[in-house]
Amino acid sequence: MRDTFEKSSSENAVEAVRRALRPLLRRRFYSQAGTAPAGEGFAVRLDGKPVRTPAARILAAPTLALAEAIAAEWDAQRDVIDPAKMPLTRLANVIIDGVSDRPEPVAAEIRKYLATDLVCYRAAAPQGLVERQARDWDPIVTWARDVLGAHFSLREGVIHVVQPEAALAAAGAAVPGDPWRLGAVHTATTLTGSALIALALSRDRLTAEEAWQAAHVDEDWNMAQWGRDEIALERRAFRFAEYQAAVRVLRSL
Repeated sequence: MRDTFEKSSSENAVEAVRRALRPLLRRRFYSQAGTAPAGEGFAVRLDGKPVRTPAARILAAPTLALAEAIAAEWDAQRDVIDPAKMPLTRLANVIIDGVSDRPEPVAAEIRKYLATDLVCYRAAAPQGLVERQARDWDPIVTWARDVLGAHFSLREGVIHVVQPEAALAAAGAAVPGDPWRLGAVHTATTLTGSALIALALSRDRLTAEEAWQAAHVDEDWNMAQWGRDEIALERRAFRFAEYQAAVRVLRSL
């Protein structure tokens, strides 16, 4: 009986801590989300009223399709508004409040990834992993060379390889300047760990599925050998929602 009581008390304490750490979510206060023309784009509206970003700017997108997709996230909220379930809205806020005003630091971070790009570092063994990396990554390196004029060097292992300045410059020139495309490419870069994957995605060289698969070659190989990692898969699912938002932006422009 004592053990049962102590266990119950412990579980209640843990749950109390979890509740305290959960963010306080605002209750849904609107009946319908929609869109309306605004300037050179389309604004998201709640019961006909404009939505504001954290910096108090109008939440608007450059295309109707994108604005409607953002509005759909607001419509999908039920009793409360949960930002964690609104990746497209969060990305739009970042682009409007951050990327639009200071695009160069964002572009510079993407170019920084090029210097240590995931697809340039290869396994020496086992052979199955070597072949899978070659299958998914070689076409990206070839595309960068043939289309962007960027000749990247490959290396076995994780020891840093200094990439040719000409390659970095050529690939860096492909980083988009439009804030919406730039913000989406930056998100895809950080989520995949590869600027080349993100650029190939943005130029339609890779489908969304191909790019996501290429980003997880090593992780998928390890799970195939040692079993599923449920925690890793849970994290991946959250990142995938963020990734899909970036893809939605790229495909809607």
